Amino acid sequence: MIEWLSMGGYAYYVWMSYGMLAIAIVLELFSLAARRRHALDQVAQYDEEAGFEEKAG
Repeated sequence: MIEWLSMGGYAYYVWMSYGMLAIAIVLELFSLAARRRHALDQVAQYDEEAGFEEKAG
């Protein structure tokens, strides 16, 4: 088990690479959620404005 974890002497590089990948995936998920929330807010705002114009016109 220790041999597998040490990765033949490249453990630092391998595990740091896995760590950076995990951080990048988490950041991407947060970014995606923020972009989705912003897009939904824009659609809701547009819908409110368009609905007001249809009732007034």
